[in-house]
Amino acid sequence: MAAADARDIRIAAAVVDAGGNLMAFLRSPGCFLQSIGIAIDKAYTAAGFGFASSDWPAVLKDDEDLREGLRMVPRLVMIGGGFPLRVEGMVVGAIGVSGGTESEDVICARAGLAALGLE
Repeated sequence: MAAADARDIRIAAAVVDAGGNLMAFLRSPGCFLQSIGIAIDKAYTAAGFGFASSDWPAVLKDDEDLREGLRMVPRLVMIGGGFPLRVEGMVVGAIGVSGGTESEDVICARAGLAALGLE
């Protein structure tokens, strides 16, 4: 939240466990209502697949059928701001941030990882 406050961004930040269950949630006063669900789903996506939500374009670049099929998957968010939390190489959860631009969400999520000692 400090990274968002320093940039005057109103965000929602979610932490989920390895099963995608919400474990912690913070939001800035005045953050967009939709940012709440998007932050949770960015974390859910990163926990479920074990890689950053911003990696999806590269994963899907050569597979139009998969890209089209995944658009129908509930809760899958393929934009930056979601990162898996790893301990000794194992995914133990994820963090998701929404409310700023994609690059701002990534910066704030990385700051969250650093605050947790996981980056």
